[in-house]
Amino acid sequence: MTDQVNFGDELVSPEEKTRRVGHVFSSVARRYDVMNDLMSGGMHRLWKDRFVARVKPRAGEEILDMAGGTGDVAFRMVRRGAHVTVADINADMLEVGEKRAESRGLTGLKWNVENAEALTFDGSNFDAYTIVFGIRNVTDIPAALREAHRVLKRGGRFYCMEFSSSDWPGFSTLFEAFASNVIPSVGKAVADDEDSYRYLVESIRRFPRPAVFKAMVAKAGFVRAAAEPMLGGLVTIHSGWKI
Repeated sequence: MTDQVNFGDELVSPEEKTRRVGHVFSSVARRYDVMNDLMSGGMHRLWKDRFVARVKPRAGEEILDMAGGTGDVAFRMVRRGAHVTVADINADMLEVGEKRAESRGLTGLKWNVENAEALTFDGSNFDAYTIVFGIRNVTDIPAALREAHRVLKRGGRFYCMEFSSSDWPGFSTLFEAFASNVIPSVGKAVADDEDSYRYLVESIRRFPRPAVFKAMVAKAGFVRAAAEPMLGGLVTIHSGWKI
């Protein structure tokens, strides 16, 4: 770890980043899913469907959904018969998720407050580890990847979906303008929180490009590391296996 890390475009201490990220998600928790629809035009639902199709959750499998927050991905996997532990560093996000699961009559879910960098689970515990739009908010990403590898069983699979910048020139320019100017304004209007959504935009801009993150996944010990970009890399599904 270095002395300072990026919180969006600002340099802060690692401890300060962890604290501020916690504040961001406590602030946006109750409007998080509405904002996802507004920011992506509903496309996040299609991306998550595609992601779960890649994971291929099976009946009886134990899956850890890290940064699972409000349960969007976990609900899709538990409906396929998997047992899903939804983990998040933010208790407010998990509270929203638990209430959503209860309203839908969903069972087979556990809810744990966890730090991705230092999980409390024993090693070789899960068949799959998933993290969707969450790893860019982790203070020490390599540590989180090592922990993902540790808690997976042999033959376990790692799947991550994350934003980055797009390499489609025209689309990239349009998205950058939309993200910088529209998303914080919508965050202010809908969630009464412009600053949190400005941070989320900055965190996307700073996240490693797909090829760089793929190399980080491999360095953590995963084999057959792969990256499946969408929209020129704006959204990418990353994967790897523990052997």
